[in-house]
Amino acid sequence: MARHDLTILTGASRGMGLAMARQLCVQGAVLLCISRNRSEALQSWADDQGTQLTQWTADLADAAPVAEQLRGWLQAQDPATLGSARLINNAGVIGHLGPLDTAAAQDIAMALRIDLEAPVQLAAAFLATTGAWGLPRRILNISSGLGRRAMAGTALYCAAKAGMDHVSRCVALDEARKPHGARIVSLAPGVIDTGMQTELREGDPQEFPDRDNFQRLKDDAALTSPEQAARQVLAYLARPDFGEPVIADVREA
Repeated sequence: MARHDLTILTGASRGMGLAMARQLCVQGAVLLCISRNRSEALQSWADDQGTQLTQWTADLADAAPVAEQLRGWLQAQDPATLGSARLINNAGVIGHLGPLDTAAAQDIAMALRIDLEAPVQLAAAFLATTGAWGLPRRILNISSGLGRRAMAGTALYCAAKAGMDHVSRCVALDEARKPHGARIVSLAPGVIDTGMQTELREGDPQEFPDRDNFQRLKDDAALTSPEQAARQVLAYLARPDFGEPVIADVREA
């Protein structure tokens, strides 16, 4: 009996996430997408491709109940039918653009919960529930170059992505001590022509002094399309040396 890949993907309703979801729809695959919105077009595409697609609508600013739901869903799966299990933490928000002292308390909480707490909650549920499955497991955290270099006006986003990088390092050390530990990578996907880039270009230059740099990327056609970025990210996920190194950039692969 053929064994199929099981993939959990967050932020699958638009941009690179939607492009990844479409590319993950292959015959026999098991795909769980967690997003703010359900996509009927994606469901139709998955049905045509022979993919077992499940879509959850969820607010990852409140990730704990989503993580508990994920535990239950994974427990209902039959690992004997699977060849691998993967979690792609893709969902994210740019959040408040401007100095930290101008950010509202609720905006601080939302950005850190979606960009950092949610990936950690889902990774913990994934690792705990699949640990005894005895098959290859991978976690791909979509990070950013801004997690590795500071930029004025983006403290929350930079902090969350830096946190994601360091959590990934720690998880890699923990999993390396186990007989069938999961592999994990925190991957910067490059600059992609998505709604997040639009938000950056629309920032107030008085509060976000690097705005013009992002406008130049657009003007110079230097942005990667969501479809191309998705292909590059999924190719990285499939690499035999995935996990070496833990912190990576698709542009340096």
